[in-house]
Amino acid sequence: MADASLQVLTAMITPAVLISGAGTLLMSTSSRLGRVTDRVRHLTARFKVLVTPEGQLEPLAREEKRMIVQQLPKLARRSRMIVRAMTALYLAVALLVLTSILIGSAALLDRPPGPAPVLLAIAGAASLAYGALLLSFETRLSARTTREEMQFLVGLGEHYAGLYTERDGKEVARHDSGI
Repeated sequence: MADASLQVLTAMITPAVLISGAGTLLMSTSSRLGRVTDRVRHLTARFKVLVTPEGQLEPLAREEKRMIVQQLPKLARRSRMIVRAMTALYLAVALLVLTSILIGSAALLDRPPGPAPVLLAIAGAASLAYGALLLSFETRLSARTTREEMQFLVGLGEHYAGLYTERDGKEVARHDSGI
């Protein structure tokens, strides 16, 4: 009898490996959602500055506003992907826990579990895979928006580099005389 009980417990614990993986992904995904939210708030605050009379005088203010407006839809898309991934991961956890419950219940009732635990385990693993795929797509979108922002910053750096010249190891403002 101890052998059968041990087999049941082993079968019940097997989905826990996938549950653990899903839990780890959920924690990192939650953090990603927080970063997207923080980024949107930062861009919103920066945009509010850029539309003020003083902000409009900043070098490349128009280009920065354009970059912000172009990034917001991508951030919204990232947010939706992350929420979908989290939903898939939570679903995976639920299905895998149900798999363990069905295996244990069948053993307690001394009945064969039938195909339900296997089907639930497959659905849980598929949901986990779907969530992971969504996260990989979100990562690529994140990298794209970062590249776009870096391109803007390179342009800003070039703008400022054009305003200054080095003299005796110190940067000094360059005044074009128009000659």
